[in-house]
Amino acid sequence: MNQKIKFYKYQGAGNDFILIDNRNGLFDSANETLIKHLCDRRFGIGADGLMLLQDNKNFDFQMVYFNADGREGSMCGNGGRCIVAFARDLGIINQKTAFLAVDGEHHAAIDNNQVDLGMIDVHQIKKDGEAFVLHTGSPHYVMTIDNLAELDVYQKGYAIRNNDIYRQDGINVNFIEKEGEGYFLRTFERGVEDETYACGTGATAAAMAVAFKEDLEGDLEIPIRVLGGQLYIAFHKEGANFTNVMLKGPATFVYEGTISPNL
Repeated sequence: MNQKIKFYKYQGAGNDFILIDNRNGLFDSANETLIKHLCDRRFGIGADGLMLLQDNKNFDFQMVYFNADGREGSMCGNGGRCIVAFARDLGIINQKTAFLAVDGEHHAAIDNNQVDLGMIDVHQIKKDGEAFVLHTGSPHYVMTIDNLAELDVYQKGYAIRNNDIYRQDGINVNFIEKEGEGYFLRTFERGVEDETYACGTGATAAAMAVAFKEDLEGDLEIPIRVLGGQLYIAFHKEGANFTNVMLKGPATFVYEGTISPNL
């Protein structure tokens, strides 16, 4: 593929993504080097990840997500919210959608730049020392910490993500602190291998860990502030079962352009 690649840039609470309309199937999704190059903040466009919007006969569209390292990733919550905004801007959907992602079917609603994204149910939450470990479309480790603003998230997150337990498959490492009526969250993301401004599946996992730790029950909505903005996570909780899970927050178009695929 030698012709220039048309791309769109979106961000959700500071999580930024390259989006490509691949309904024609021309993008070389097997080219990890190309995807890594496009996500590079010095030599490419720069992003936490890249998404392809593709046709699917059973859904409005299909989301295929790649981490900044070029490899196909697990579910990305803020990416999911951004691709909904992208589909709306392309005229594929109006205010509601059902689309397919790597972890299955997702429903979402969009109003201006606010997207409420349905996430998978969670029925298991484990402990690793004082931390919680759970899977919200991606695997997450959640630790409560004091003075989070001063924490070296890269150093501590890197050490946990690469320890003997998690090194092989990787894990996203979340640090959370109580703040007013909600919580402040900072996340070290695998695949990016650094701290990001937001992580949707991480915010979802952190809210669930909080509800589990505090023994909250019923219909809940928990505010989670991240470096890039404000997210809200709603769900129904019974014991370790979380259903009707919704990730709520902004998804904003930034710019569009073309870039040469020649590295």
